[in-house]
Amino acid sequence: MDRRTYLGAAGIGGLTSVAGCLGEALGGDEKNAGHPDAVLGPPETDLSEATHPSYGDEYPAISVPDPLSGEMISTDQFEGDRTVLMTFLYTSCPDGMCPALTLRLRRAQEAAAENGYGDEAAFLAMTFDPERDTEEKLRTFGEERGVDLDAGNWHFLRPERYEDAQSIISETYGLPEESLEKQYENEYEKLEYTFPHLPYIFLVNDKGIVERVYARGHTVDIPQLVDDFETVVTG
Repeated sequence: MDRRTYLGAAGIGGLTSVAGCLGEALGGDEKNAGHPDAVLGPPETDLSEATHPSYGDEYPAISVPDPLSGEMISTDQFEGDRTVLMTFLYTSCPDGMCPALTLRLRRAQEAAAENGYGDEAAFLAMTFDPERDTEEKLRTFGEERGVDLDAGNWHFLRPERYEDAQSIISETYGLPEESLEKQYENEYEKLEYTFPHLPYIFLVNDKGIVERVYARGHTVDIPQLVDDFETVVTG
């Protein structure tokens, strides 16, 4: 499937809403052949018919500000240099999913530091709630979860406007085009709005090729994710 065709495709099959967050896309059978530019072999779950990028696809390029460093970060700037883990979050996510996604990137960051390949890795966490996720909130969110913000390989990405975030999510990364505004209330807090969330983590090699899409990234086995990441970095 030409990845350029997914932009106009129908919504991802099997999506469910869980406390303001979207569920995973359903996959098919295992692919038979690996990709020539991939380090890992094909995954057990075939997501090639999903609307988002999957194994063997070129990862779509976006440029988004990192408010903590003051830099404009482009996903394709790491090609030829670093392996990337990327996820999407918002700091007011009420059900713990976004902290769980952050934990998995942080554990991979720790492994990179411990094993001496921190300069060959990049960890990207893009908020799609720029109105509330200010520089201060993103910094606090990262520090509270043990992220090493001084390592030079972690970037919180913050689109300038809500509409920019929505465009990236729906047009560039192939999520269904629908209103992102929801109502959510529980005994702890009342939010004016929350967002559906696709709990994915993308593993992209230094050629810009998708190696893995962890379709329920907040539950993926951490040692497996770290092992996959290390294999791609060192392979």
